[in-house]
Parts: sequence; structure tokens; C-alpha cells
Amino acid sequence: MSSYSNIEWTDATWNPTRGCTKISAGCKNCYAETFSERFRGVPGHPFEFGFDLKLVPEKLEEPLKWQTPKKIFVNSMSDLFHEDIPDEYIYRVFSVMRLADWHIYQVLTKRPERMKRLFDTVLKEFSDFKHIWLGVSVENRKHGIPRISLLQNTNISTKFLSIEPLLEDLGFINLKKIDWVIVGGESGPRSRPIEKDWVLSIYKQCKNNKVPFFFKQWGGVRKHLTGRTLLGKTFSEFPTIKLKEVPIRSIILDRRKSLQQTA
Repeated sequence: MSSYSNIEWTDATWNPTRGCTKISAGCKNCYAETFSERFRGVPGHPFEFGFDLKLVPEKLEEPLKWQTPKKIFVNSMSDLFHEDIPDEYIYRVFSVMRLADWHIYQVLTKRPERMKRLFDTVLKEFSDFKHIWLGVSVENRKHGIPRISLLQNTNISTKFLSIEPLLEDLGFINLKKIDWVIVGGESGPRSRPIEKDWVLSIYKQCKNNKVPFFFKQWGGVRKHLTGRTLLGKTFSEFPTIKLKEVPIRSIILDRRKSLQQTA
């Protein structure tokens, strides 16, 4: 979507698909849906069809055009593992991540069943790439906690949890094989409350398990006022990964050509 992002834990967003459908409690006040539906019916606008699911193949090459290394949130306006996105298209998205390997890709889903199934089959060849991070949303115990075990059993190198919006005390969290945890409260006019004790419980578990912890926000109606300070500090930890150097321009052009030939 953009080579720059205001999302605290990423640098840029990339949306080779747009739109989604709601499947759990965390979807209730979806920011992406709210934004998209404002433009429904506007001719020529990227969200002319609101939040209806749409493939955007013209966006596939975007990361290959960004020569400055970035952390890229993949599908900030969708879910790459949505059931209506063809396996072949998802494979093409991951092929771009492999080619533009000087970036970090943060792929977040509420559909880990399909994610795991694809990484056992058609996406298996992408399993060992450390610059491709897969994460699941964890908003509560009912919907979120089961996603963690599915992620832990997915054949991927780097795994993370996005515990946002945090809607209740999660209790004990199994952090085995988890490389990063993001926590945040819901924001916006209909935001649901978050409790400090819920956040502290997760922070302490991350600290005890030596898992990098990123506290994104307290949220609320005016999130710029509530901020993101916890225990008098700002927690902005990330997994440690050494990125590859950006290849010379001729190599990048060759990679773009190879991508176009396999489309």
C-alpha cells in the first residue's frame, strides 16, 4: 500500500490483495474495513468495491522497487490466507518475498489452519527463509490461544504473535518457538477496554522466556493521548536478524523479469 507506515512495528505496507471477511472477536471493529468502506462506489479508487476481497496483481512487484531495506507488513488491508485467495496467487506473493530478500516480511493471519496446510505443501520451499516472519492474531482465549499452537506447528523459521486488540486476560501463554510478541489495545470510537494487568502478565512471560516484546499502544478513543509507555518505558524490541545486502540494480531488474515470466 505504501513505502511508509504509521504502524509502530513496521516500516511499510504491501497489499497484493485487499478486503477480507470477519471470523472472530478481534474483527468486530476492523480498522481496514472502516477505512475501505468509506470509498465504496468511488469510481477508480483502490477501494471502489469497499472491503470486498480483491486480488491486486499489479502490486506484486512493489517490494522489488524498494531498494532501501524495510520491515514490510504484508496485507495490512487483508489476510493473505483468506479461503478465497487461490493457492497459486499466494505462492506468487511468497515468490516476491524470496526475490526481494533484503526486506523483512511480516505476514499476519487469523487463519492459521490454511497457513499450516500450505506450508506443509505448496509453500514448503519458503520455510527456511529467516526474513519471512509469520504471525497470528491473538485477541482472546477462545479464538486467539488455539492459533498459537497452530503457528508453533507451522513449518516456518520465524514466528510471532500480534496480541491486538487484547480483549481479556490471556493467562498462561505457551511461548515455545515464538520469536516475537506484539501487544496493543484497541483504538477508535468503539474501542473495547484493556487492563494494565493483562499487559503486564504477557510482558513478564516474554521476559521470563527471553522473547522480544513490543508494546504498541494502550489505544482508546484518543490513542495519541494514552500513548505506549509501560512501567515508565517504551518497549520496542524485535527479533535479531541479519539482512542481505541490496543487490545491484541489474540483478534486481533480472529478478523482476524472472517474476514476470513465471506469472
